[in-house]
Amino acid sequence: MASPFPPLDLAGRLHRAGLRLKKGLGQNFLVDEAALARIAQAAGATSADTVLEVGAGVGNLTRHLAASGAQVVAVEIDERLLALLEETVGGLANVRVVPGDILTLRLDRLVENRQAGRYIAVGNLPYYITSAVIERLLESDPRPASLVLTVQWEVAERICARPGRMSLLAVSVQYFGQPEILERLPAGSFVPAPEVDSAIVRITVYPEIPPPAERRAFFRVVKAGFSQRRKQLVNALTGGMALPRGEVLTALDRAGVEATRRAETLSLDEWRALIPELRRDGPQSRG
Repeated sequence: MASPFPPLDLAGRLHRAGLRLKKGLGQNFLVDEAALARIAQAAGATSADTVLEVGAGVGNLTRHLAASGAQVVAVEIDERLLALLEETVGGLANVRVVPGDILTLRLDRLVENRQAGRYIAVGNLPYYITSAVIERLLESDPRPASLVLTVQWEVAERICARPGRMSLLAVSVQYFGQPEILERLPAGSFVPAPEVDSAIVRITVYPEIPPPAERRAFFRVVKAGFSQRRKQLVNALTGGMALPRGEVLTALDRAGVEATRRAETLSLDEWRALIPELRRDGPQSRG
């Protein structure tokens, strides 16, 4: 897909502003205009929607998101970039720039003035906070209808893994929605170029999710299962949940899950079947 915008001279603008990107913030900006256009297209926002952009940088992607007519809330943690971001999008009435950390800002307040349309989250996520940001977005109320994210290729594969290669991240994402890899982005699409390729991932969030108490019970068991990944499930759950081995064996048997399996082999349906069996004999059921 061709871009409707000319490329931003990122290197030149940073140089003129006397700025150097911070390695500690994982700042690798996507500068491939065609890829930016495809991300905005994948978000599928309309003029009735609100887009929360995580890590707006200097506005490379913000322009494309705003072109949909959606209300765009552009969050940027690096205060040094705010002047450049305003320079890029300051003339756009449907863009609101918000300085701050997406992990500490009140997300409900960021999107509280949205219209009747959807709330969509979009962002180019640094590796070191990818899991934390996704968890925050999916756990918060309101939840986005979808997330369109640029992440490292390896992380994208983990998010979309199937039973046999599951991780806590994969289970956490797939509990809330359906992830898919839309395309691979070569390292040269970014400035500065990272050491690995990235991917555009879309997570379509399920319209209905279990209530908080059920979610807490689910992830208590799952986190215990993955706490010692190389151990058989019976041992990981016994240690991770501080339960007698016999109770764990009984629960696994009732759920139809072999005790010798490892956490990465279980499907979400098998985790869901296991949770009530463990709660039946576990501390929560004993009052």
